[in-house]
Amino acid sequence: MYDYIIIGGGSAGCVLAARLSEMPGAKVLVLEAGPRDTDPYIHIPVGFFKMTSGGLTWGYETAPLKHANNRVTVYPQARVLGGGSSINAEVYTRGCADDYDGWAGELGCKGWSAKDLQPYFVKSEGNSRLSGPDHGIDGPLGVSDNSAPNKMSLAYVQGCMELGMPYNPDFNSGKQEGTGLYQTTTKNGKRCSAAVGYLKPALQRKNLELRTGITVLRIVVEKGKATGVEIIENGATKILTAASEVILTAGAIGSPKLMMLSGIGPAAHLRERDVKVVHDLAGVGQNFHDHFSTDVAWILNGPHAYDKYKKTHWMLWAGLQYTLFKTGPVASNIVEAGAFWWGNRKDKTPDLQFHFVAGGGVEKAGDTLPGGNGASCNSYFTRPRSRGSVTLRSNNPKDAPIVDPNSFAEPYDLERHIEGIKISQEIGRTKSMQRYVSGEYSPGEKCKTKQDYIEIARSTARSSYHPVGTCKMGVDEMAVVDPAMRVHGIERLRICDSSTMPRVVSSNTNAPTIAMAEKAADLIRGNR
Repeated sequence: MYDYIIIGGGSAGCVLAARLSEMPGAKVLVLEAGPRDTDPYIHIPVGFFKMTSGGLTWGYETAPLKHANNRVTVYPQARVLGGGSSINAEVYTRGCADDYDGWAGELGCKGWSAKDLQPYFVKSEGNSRLSGPDHGIDGPLGVSDNSAPNKMSLAYVQGCMELGMPYNPDFNSGKQEGTGLYQTTTKNGKRCSAAVGYLKPALQRKNLELRTGITVLRIVVEKGKATGVEIIENGATKILTAASEVILTAGAIGSPKLMMLSGIGPAAHLRERDVKVVHDLAGVGQNFHDHFSTDVAWILNGPHAYDKYKKTHWMLWAGLQYTLFKTGPVASNIVEAGAFWWGNRKDKTPDLQFHFVAGGGVEKAGDTLPGGNGASCNSYFTRPRSRGSVTLRSNNPKDAPIVDPNSFAEPYDLERHIEGIKISQEIGRTKSMQRYVSGEYSPGEKCKTKQDYIEIARSTARSSYHPVGTCKMGVDEMAVVDPAMRVHGIERLRICDSSTMPRVVSSNTNAPTIAMAEKAADLIRGNR
């Protein structure tokens, strides 16, 4: 018997395991479907390019995107200890204060305003450069700067400034608009995932246990209370008991899937899939949304970006530099620069985010980039209005769920998305960028009319890996958890991950997920 069983060893699960095991009398178990984070590419910052298409994901694909030419796109979700924090691009951003104030006010999530969450961002953060009221220096999550950004990243920032964007040295200080170099979740030249920063130090405690390679079949519910979980371990089925709470942290895809397999969700859908209804909860799997991005790619007039390190001698040089000093290309996440800006100036805060990639990731399928040297920038509308769903394909836990982001269902999302593409193109035409750019590779000069841009968006846009909302927090009839993250109608069961975000934040989602888990730990422990 355990006191707390945490299902999912991703960002949120690692935080909760570390914090709950601080209570000496509490026996905590973490269950993770994937392996431990032993792949060396996880821990070198540049390695994320291999992570999103490798064997450490669930291999999900979307349903045909009705508003994006019925394309089926890959949908990477981590299946490894550390979750998204082990495979993401390590960009550390938090979003706008208005995001969280909207949760607390408009959406009824009392206690989740920007003022409420700020202490948890600070508590989680171990920043190597910044301090003061907005930043922590002693937290488990290492946050640092790239000591020697690529000259293309600097040129991109200068290009943004030519277009009128102010330089922003800190996107997380309460003023998001502008351009600058991203801080990343790295420490001493290595990725600092939630598994590295939170879980591994905590595993030294005798009251914390980790099991990997576990298939969780269902949450066991008896008389309206979650009492444990049914799992498959080493081919054997067994039930593990939780005396206090079961805590679900399997993410925006995994959490609703397991809820529905456990008989908790929309009753009609569960019956269609021959799942016994334990509790009719209409919002499970609904309200699914994500940031949907398109790349603008450029051909460079020389080996200015990181593509030159694809050549063997340069690769060896980079490897030697990293081995000796933990610096150089291997220590870079490649997504070094970016911006937050407006597509619609009527909005109070920026509604577009940009990620500049200093090399790599710009080749189209089946094509070879002319000259072999390139760079790209992806952009997305930060506050999408379209909503999709995650539903069961069958009652077999081995079957992937049906993942339908339903992106571009709202025409406004498409309009703002196109503004992001156009601004990226303008940045590429600035004097700062033109020193290194010989031509725009994609979408290219052929993209001129409104219909051209619509077609480019519908034919190329993809997930930015920020899925949220499928077990949303709130007090309305579609809410799955209350503001204490307790599942409506089921005692001793909480969901504490990005699936509970009622509305996506205007930035990358890993830092907010970690802060949410920090707050969740205090809610469970009764701390203020």
